[in-house]
Amino acid sequence: MENTSSVAYNATDKAEKKSAASPKINVTSRTKYLVELALMIAIVVLMAYTPLGYIKTPVLSVTLLTVPVAIGAAILGPKAGAVLGLTFGATSFINSLTGQSAFMTLLMGVSPFGVFVTTVVARVLCGWCTGLIFKGLHSIKATQRISYYASSLACPLLNTLFFMSSLIIFFYGTVNAKGTFSNPFSYVIATVGIQGLIEAGTCFVIASAVTRVLYKYLNTAKN
Repeated sequence: MENTSSVAYNATDKAEKKSAASPKINVTSRTKYLVELALMIAIVVLMAYTPLGYIKTPVLSVTLLTVPVAIGAAILGPKAGAVLGLTFGATSFINSLTGQSAFMTLLMGVSPFGVFVTTVVARVLCGWCTGLIFKGLHSIKATQRISYYASSLACPLLNTLFFMSSLIIFFYGTVNAKGTFSNPFSYVIATVGIQGLIEAGTCFVIASAVTRVLYKYLNTAKN
């Protein structure tokens, strides 16, 4: 009888200790997540205001900011991807206000709201959707391996899709005032072209390699 009581007491004691340790584990995990997110935000901001983030062209700049967005969205999740997209978009919107992006600054005179949607909202959706794509593919064992590559390629493609779609919705009449392009699709092809290939190729190569290493390292560290 005593042995039974002792076993029951020990089991209860272990359960209480585990329950008491659980909040501490949650707090530690949350703090770690916020630190990692803050680090990724800092990388986006650093790249945005140094030559690392943009390759200037006469019309639109080739952006490499999709690289940290893709990495963060994969390793930290869709919400973090949205936050990183917001950071990316905010720096782009600021550049539009300060004249750092001549093309977008010009469009500010047409529709500030349109520029906000094009630079900020489009990037939030890009980061969020990238995180969802990685999460969905990585949750299936058969597609775990390709999840790193698919999300890294999806990020720049989604960025271009949302950015150009918004640009056409709000500003097609302005950018095609002279009737140079027969339709919106021809404008997209002429504008994106090599620029889109550079963005997609760079993000695909760098982000997929870094994401795969970081994801495995961070999950090993948790265990």
